[in-house]
Amino acid sequence: MLKIYNTIAREKQEFVPIEAGKVKMYVCGMTVYDFCHLGHARVLVVFDAVYRWLRASGLDVTYVRNITDIDDKIIRRAVENGETIGQLTDRFIAAMDEDAAALGVQKPTHEPRATEYVPQMLGLIGQLEANGLAYKAADGDVNFSVRKFPGYGRLSGKSLDDLRAGERVEVDSAKQDPLDFVLWKHAKAGEPAWESPWGAGRPGWHIECSAMSSDLLGKHFDIHGGGQDLQFPHHENEIAQSEGAHGCTFVNYWMHNGFVRVDDEKMSKSLGNFFTIRDVLKKYDAEVVRFFILRAHYRSPLNYSDAHLDDARQALTRLYTALKAAPAEAVAVDWNEAHAQRFQAAMDDDFNTPEALAVLFDLANEANRSKDSAVAAQLKALAGVLGLLARSPEDYLKGRVVYGSGNATMSLSGNGEGTLLVGGGISESDIEARIQARIDAKKAKNFAEADRLRAELLAAGIVLEDSAQGTTWRRA
Repeated sequence: MLKIYNTIAREKQEFVPIEAGKVKMYVCGMTVYDFCHLGHARVLVVFDAVYRWLRASGLDVTYVRNITDIDDKIIRRAVENGETIGQLTDRFIAAMDEDAAALGVQKPTHEPRATEYVPQMLGLIGQLEANGLAYKAADGDVNFSVRKFPGYGRLSGKSLDDLRAGERVEVDSAKQDPLDFVLWKHAKAGEPAWESPWGAGRPGWHIECSAMSSDLLGKHFDIHGGGQDLQFPHHENEIAQSEGAHGCTFVNYWMHNGFVRVDDEKMSKSLGNFFTIRDVLKKYDAEVVRFFILRAHYRSPLNYSDAHLDDARQALTRLYTALKAAPAEAVAVDWNEAHAQRFQAAMDDDFNTPEALAVLFDLANEANRSKDSAVAAQLKALAGVLGLLARSPEDYLKGRVVYGSGNATMSLSGNGEGTLLVGGGISESDIEARIQARIDAKKAKNFAEADRLRAELLAAGIVLEDSAQGTTWRRA
């Protein structure tokens, strides 16, 4: 039985879908005004792993991950760049799609844009007003009346008395209470606006997700996820809006992934200590980054450093090396096998990917000892459940990222042979030429030149491995 740590209950609970055999899941996506950073990568990869495991468990999953394409930051950035909001958001949505594909993240069932759901937002605000939970303020904004909604703070564990104006609560004299939050912002000169019963304006951030999730998944659904920073106020406000309008439970299970940290501080754009996904992919294979993210439990902090990514690269290399005996064609997981049962138990325990990866390393050790193709095939099949080990060992070990494989990104440099070299570097044709030159030097008994060529390749990140069958190579 799958157990999920439910943030609102503060404990692991057995997962029981509302409708047997089906799961409805919503995850808060990106606000598209800049390139995605590693914090966004963690959300993408974590919930992709959740999505994959739910489906591997035989469940029919409807997965919604939204895009916020209207927001104060978006408007400000478009003005700074001298471009339209549509030009800005389309460009960064395309960049986000490239980054997600590189990380092996599958497309959700639905990926709604906020601007496409303004009518649904207006309907929700109207229902809140009819229920006495929303009011139009003197400045023209429509606000949610927090103190009129019983149970506000259940998700975050914050009481109304604990909340203070100025602590992530906007101070606004037009509000009836400093805790109230905006549902509809009145139109300002030069900003995009929609007509509404309360005058021209645009939606507040929180109402977007309530409208999109209820329209695509219904008023009551199974799982809602997102980063830990969204727990308050965003998800707290979603509960208040949705339950205040519909009069029923909004979500059964709340999931929040931990922060990515750099030097013990949360990675964020506001702190200026963030690394974009595409900058990281200039140095590291995208699958290494995915492996690095899955190596930590999703609720734990993830500490970013080059040393940790270097270690992840070496670990993933060990797994790929163990696949050399695996058949090229994909093989289904044998779920009756002992390693697979351990893997399943780990994933059923709140998506414990670190323990699931430990099972893969046990299989890799066995594959290396036995050279048994069935063991290697089981390793490849189980890893595939997590979106890992999809390439051939040769492609990974030689640093190839094939166009169209879901691993290619525009930030990497090509070698003109239909593949991308991770981090750029020396091309395969140059490597093979130097290997041949080394072979020729050894035949001529010029061992100093042979050693020089080996050292030169190693300095370029190329490891040579000599055997009775000849010389092979891999990227370090």
